Amino acid sequence: MASLNVSFALVVLFLTCGAAMATKENDQIIKENHCETKMGLPCVLEAFTSIFEIGSISNKCCGELVGLGKVCHSALVKRTLENPLFKDLTPATIIAKSIQTWNNCLALIDSPSPSA
Repeated sequence: MASLNVSFALVVLFLTCGAAMATKENDQIIKENHCETKMGLPCVLEAFTSIFEIGSISNKCCGELVGLGKVCHSALVKRTLENPLFKDLTPATIIAKSIQTWNNCLALIDSPSPSA
């Protein structure tokens, strides 16, 4: 029974340290890449709503999101998920919506515009 308790304690310790390391890693990525200054507030709110709530993102904001870059986008989403205010959200669902929003914006930005 004691070995089971020790094993459980090690798993908890590993998960706790892993979460702390992930937080520091995301913060470092965000800081080094100046991620928080690459999008305007209206587009940040649109992107947030499309990922964490129910909403859409405009073409203009898709352009800003793609300009932000995938590394920044992923780090910001992961850091938001680490916030206790969002503890009731399902990370897998949010990550899936994040990827879907990114891919939709990337396809929109990469697609040739119709000629007038």
